[in-house]
Amino acid sequence: MALTDQTPLNAGFDATSGSEDVLAGIDLTGKTVIVTGGYSGLGFETTRALAGHGARVVVPARSAARAEAALAELGDSVSTATMDLADIASVRAFAQAFTDDHDKLDLLINNAGVMASPEGRVGPGWESQFGINHMGHFALTKALMPMMAATDGARVVALSSMAHRNSDIRWDDIHYRTEPYEKWKAYGQSKTANALFANALSRRLKPTGGLAFSLHPGAIFTPLQRHLPKEEQIAMGWLGEDGEPSEMAQANFKTPDQGCATTLWAATSARLEGRPGVYCEDCDVSGPTADMPGRAGVDPHATNDESAERLWAMSEAMLAEA
Repeated sequence: MALTDQTPLNAGFDATSGSEDVLAGIDLTGKTVIVTGGYSGLGFETTRALAGHGARVVVPARSAARAEAALAELGDSVSTATMDLADIASVRAFAQAFTDDHDKLDLLINNAGVMASPEGRVGPGWESQFGINHMGHFALTKALMPMMAATDGARVVALSSMAHRNSDIRWDDIHYRTEPYEKWKAYGQSKTANALFANALSRRLKPTGGLAFSLHPGAIFTPLQRHLPKEEQIAMGWLGEDGEPSEMAQANFKTPDQGCATTLWAATSARLEGRPGVYCEDCDVSGPTADMPGRAGVDPHATNDESAERLWAMSEAMLAEA
């Protein structure tokens, strides 16, 4: 079987499945989890569901106080810490503090991100969407890999998007240093990077029984849209002229609870044993785009093993400069 065998499992769920559907009968007591961005949008719903099934969840955020206030209702099984994915020193400090305070890490859910943001630079001049969505999580995961290697059955889940179809990795100009910046292509590149990251990571976790997956959560209204003007969302058909969700969005967008279901399924399903590195959607392994009429699917450039290894090597070189 190829590393990324993108053959759906017919897992018994669909786009309308929610967190309690995929977690039915699953006890996460004793599990330690990190959910980046786990205090708002899909991240909050992911944290809520995991804590509700017994997991102890750590939520790193730029403002730990803001995250703590947002998560207060979830009780003592959820804690917060300071971390900024745009600041590699901050990422490393969080990873060190977590390692000092914990003896294992069962699940790392790389959920946080930005979408279609104005051009910006982070780290040593990285394009900001690539820097935050990919490099920040790459640095975090690398720092936590020794702990995951020592944890039986550790999993990493990377939130990608159907927007990966907007762009392969721009191998010769990842950071838009020579060509004009295009926010949607930059976002697409970062989401392709998330998928390739899970592919390459699976090979590195395999010797100790770990797994990694990427996924498209679906179209959902969350704070991820904060950089999109209302006029642009109207033009895209997401909103009506009145600023409310359009008929198309009402028919096709998921609720936040439905949106986190694929993350939770990838994090816990026994059906994914033996399927390392796959890209998922609607609580199942996704098929190739060409074979998925009516669903998003995954393009070949986001599941290419050679590209995954090339990106891993480039990311390690970039990280060494940070």
